[in-house]
Amino acid sequence: MARLLPPGTVLHARYRILACIGQGGMGAVYRAEDLRLEGRICAVKEIHTDPDLPPELQAEAQQQFYREASILARLDHPNLPKVSDYFTEGGREYLVMDYVAGPDLRQILEEARRAGRMLDEERVLGWAMQLCDALSYLHSQNPPILHRDIKPSNIKETAGGLIKLVDFGLVKLLTPDDSRTITVLQGRGTAAYTPLEQYGGDTGHTDPRSDIYALGATLYHLLTGQPPADARERFLRPDSLPPPRALNPRVSPTTERAVLAAIAMHPDDRPPTVDAFRQMLMGTSLSDALVVLVPSQREWARALAENWGWFLLAAGLLLTAILLTWLL
Repeated sequence: MARLLPPGTVLHARYRILACIGQGGMGAVYRAEDLRLEGRICAVKEIHTDPDLPPELQAEAQQQFYREASILARLDHPNLPKVSDYFTEGGREYLVMDYVAGPDLRQILEEARRAGRMLDEERVLGWAMQLCDALSYLHSQNPPILHRDIKPSNIKETAGGLIKLVDFGLVKLLTPDDSRTITVLQGRGTAAYTPLEQYGGDTGHTDPRSDIYALGATLYHLLTGQPPADARERFLRPDSLPPPRALNPRVSPTTERAVLAAIAMHPDDRPPTVDAFRQMLMGTSLSDALVVLVPSQREWARALAENWGWFLLAAGLLLTAILLTWLL
């Protein structure tokens, strides 16, 4: 783990580090004061490149960083923090973006767990719609942008209820031929929310369906209170993933169906686009509109147990009607 910048460090003759607010293998995120704009607090993302790369690849990695950072700086969406600056200093790359105050969804989930309750499905679906908006916007860019690290701790809720997908740390640009691309911002994500194809790192083939998997895994965690089994474990033990309704019976069949489709192991079995996933969550596609009309196996068993007398009476009347029809 790389050494953290001490509070008081000034970067780019403009950003005074106040505190580290997150750290991982790819770098760290700091809360910082903008010395040019009085009163402005920002988030500074420090990105570490591989120090063992040959000098020519180090230079290529830096050029790649500037290409990607310049595209991120052009993004403008209410559910994404605005990237306002980027630079290199001391052999490290930095992104400067809006600092988003408020708890992340992991903290909100932990608070609910300590209180002994599940998060309300309607509230979670409200978050999901905002996240779908953000991802649809990213995927529609030219070239498309993948986030690659969607998880509860990377999603914040502001005081007004607005959701922000806060970390661009593992972003990847989809280019027509990226076989030689060195993407200094990308990584493998967090196991519970990472699809199997992303385990290949730079060599793994990812597309918008990889973000759909991570979003589905995030919703699974928020709705059930526990993260899904990671993709590697599910590959080795296909029965290691309990359906959401087995953990939280209050989850609707429509939502369960959409979430399970999103975290399908093979990309071809997932919704092809974020908009298609949104329609599944809303139950606006024909297949999902019908699924709420078809009781699950558990619901059939419960209904039979609670109304067995009426079922026997109905069966007897049906049998009598058949016999009378045959005799007459």
